[in-house]
Amino acid sequence: MWKMKLKSWFLMLTTVVLVGCFSSNVADKGELVGVKGRTHGAQADKPMGMVKIKAGSFTMGNAAYDPTAAQDAQLKTVTVASFYMDETEITNNEYREFVYWVRDSIFRARLAQKAEENGVSDDGGIGYYRFFTPKEDKNPYNDYMVRTYGTLNPNAPNGGRRIDWSKKIDWGRSQRDEYCVEVRDGMLLPIEERLSAQMEDMIDPSQLVYTYVETDPVSAARASQKMGKDYIKVLNVPVYPDTTVWVRDFIYSYNLPSMEKYFESPAYDDYPVVGVTWAQAMAFCHWRTMKKNTYQRSKKMPTVPSFRLPTEAEWEYAARGGIGQAQYPWGGPWMMDERGCFLANFKPLRGNYMADGICLTSPAKSFYPNNYGLYCMSGNVAEWTLSAYEPSSSAFVSSLNPTYSVSGNKTKVVKGGSWKDAALYLQIGARDSEQQDSARSYIGFRTVQDCP
Repeated sequence: MWKMKLKSWFLMLTTVVLVGCFSSNVADKGELVGVKGRTHGAQADKPMGMVKIKAGSFTMGNAAYDPTAAQDAQLKTVTVASFYMDETEITNNEYREFVYWVRDSIFRARLAQKAEENGVSDDGGIGYYRFFTPKEDKNPYNDYMVRTYGTLNPNAPNGGRRIDWSKKIDWGRSQRDEYCVEVRDGMLLPIEERLSAQMEDMIDPSQLVYTYVETDPVSAARASQKMGKDYIKVLNVPVYPDTTVWVRDFIYSYNLPSMEKYFESPAYDDYPVVGVTWAQAMAFCHWRTMKKNTYQRSKKMPTVPSFRLPTEAEWEYAARGGIGQAQYPWGGPWMMDERGCFLANFKPLRGNYMADGICLTSPAKSFYPNNYGLYCMSGNVAEWTLSAYEPSSSAFVSSLNPTYSVSGNKTKVVKGGSWKDAALYLQIGARDSEQQDSARSYIGFRTVQDCP
């Protein structure tokens, strides 16, 4: 009898052991608990300089007077998801960080290429700037990719080889050797284009080109195809703002000081950048995403959604500040506060640009913000949006996160009006458009980021 009890006890123990072997974790008691090690709700902090716009519905379009008589802003109730938006338009100094990053990365890459061409491998002279080798990286992945494919990324500049950003570079005349001098000279304006001694050390802006890969998953999804080479493009975008817009936009006007100083002078650092095309604004968004996610990966933190331009609906929803059918970001149809001060930077009277106290643009954080904390949503500079322009788009776009986007349509919606516009063009529902390859002295941009 005791033998039978011992045998039964042994069978029960064996069953428990076997069940334990098949359980991924004894503590979960065999229940569905999801993948371990994932932090619930983990996400990056709110981006600096942005505000959160909570999801909501509103009536999109122009309920007031249609200044252009275009009848292209018909009323429609739509819903937009939550997103973050820049408090202000992107400033000269913020955009300059992008320009300087492109400048320095090109200079470093050319120094490394020159070192490679001349077989310089030590740290003396130009060899100081050589590319990282897989051995120096101490990275099995990089070593494998170079041995197997000869490159880390065929679509990336320099084949994906890493340049050493810890090595200081000197844009002055104190270079390490003649090779460095040669590379630096190759990035300056050609001698025949230097109009004065002040231009001897001026960078050739046409060489400041940002290269990145653009994918089009939306078109691939619509075509029911997997992402392939037909939906991947390598873009080369010159990034330096077109400062000549100050002269070209106003033929019979003396705007030479703005052309020469607006982007370069520290006095204008906090003013909105202008002279930037839609493509340049898109390149800035890509670079800003790359910059942030490079940091996130270095800290082993989750990557963040891409920065991008707002859709027309998102821009209009944010501009209203939660006030339904608001004509302007401050609510009603008036243009002055109770003290008689203008509420935006625009042209109040014919020929009188100074009636509001400002001649051209104003600092990006000027006037009162709207209820969402956004500055200059009307006036100062008009703003690029992600949406393509189509007069009848309100009739057929979705009522959920609406936007009109067709690859062949290169005319983009511009919103908000600017310092040179009359009040009617500052209405939130008013629509304007511009060719995506055009740069203007009165068009800038701000970015948004999807909010999980």
